[in-house]
Amino acid sequence: SSQQFGDEETGRFFMRVAFRPGPGEDQPGWRTRFADTVATPFAMDWQLHDATRRTPALIMVSRAGHCLNDLLFRTGNGSLALDVRVVVGNHPDLAGLAERSGVPFVHLPVGPDGKASAEARLLDLVREYDIELVVLARYMQILSDEVCKQLEGRVINIHHSFLPGFKGARPYHRAHARGVKLIGATAHYVTADLDEGPIIEQDVTRVDHALDPDALAATGRDIEAVVLARAVRWHTEHRVLVNGRRTVVFR
Repeated sequence: SSQQFGDEETGRFFMRVAFRPGPGEDQPGWRTRFADTVATPFAMDWQLHDATRRTPALIMVSRAGHCLNDLLFRTGNGSLALDVRVVVGNHPDLAGLAERSGVPFVHLPVGPDGKASAEARLLDLVREYDIELVVLARYMQILSDEVCKQLEGRVINIHHSFLPGFKGARPYHRAHARGVKLIGATAHYVTADLDEGPIIEQDVTRVDHALDPDALAATGRDIEAVVLARAVRWHTEHRVLVNGRRTVVFR
């Protein structure tokens, strides 16, 4: 299969090609020939991936378990090409959920003066488990600029789509008070600019006056889980190409 997109604004051309090597062809040999005959002469930024390989991942959580539960379920049934090697939580609430799926859980509390040490331990875990993707599955802590830079392009976050209208605590209660008619979720790459990284996927659903704040939040949890799963799947299948502050997603 082949998909391509030419961005007239930037003059950049994007392509994703999936293929099966011929008999006797190996990836190192194909990589060398492609680099010498195509990539280097055309000054291409390019990558070659084995589509059967699962992406080593670390999932970060706080107390809400809907996104973690969904990711572990989809990984277990084979619909996500993830190799979840460890779950890290700043609260211990979801340790049982992770361990029931056979995934080790690391409690990494973030105290008032302990953010630097907690993030140093996080980076140690990334190296220890050879992690290629960090998923913030409703992790309610802000990563420092330094961590964002070290893990650039390797961290995906999910949040409700009320931002920036309803930042802070109890967003669904505030949305209910304003009588919103649409709620949704956004999955994006994490950058030093809070919640402003390149967007991978979004979705919305219509709601009405009959839903109280708890019902709005339940609907929001469903959307968050689905949107995050799509973003993670497309990332692990190498369908997402960053184009400045935007993304090109070959679905």
